Amino acid sequence: MKKVLFVCVENSCRSQMADGFARVLGKGKVESYSAGSRPGGSVNADAVRVMKEIGIDISGQRSKGFYDLGVKEFDYVITMGCKDTCPFVPAKKHIDWQIEDPKGKGEDFFRKTRELIKEKVEQLIIHLLER
Repeated sequence: MKKVLFVCVENSCRSQMADGFARVLGKGKVESYSAGSRPGGSVNADAVRVMKEIGIDISGQRSKGFYDLGVKEFDYVITMGCKDTCPFVPAKKHIDWQIEDPKGKGEDFFRKTRELIKEKVEQLIIHLLER
């Protein structure tokens, strides 16, 4: 099973949604984690709401920093476009998805972001299965 860490600055929207998708779509194939360089303290209510619309409950997840993970090395670290604000975390492979932060942009933008993240997580899981 591959260890995957999803990273965004606050660990409240994008990385939480990616973690939620990976836990559901990659069950038994992916060990998923998420964290942020400056954790926001909670998961964004809009992220929780739009994920619940498609049957994925991330309300029990929490916003956390890298020191809260307990795991120190990953197979993949996937950043959501935070560039230099995300510190380097040891991994065999680093990927940057360049996904715009939906915070404060309304539920429609959250839904578009959710669908983009879902597509990317699905592609990642297919890629991992090929290895």
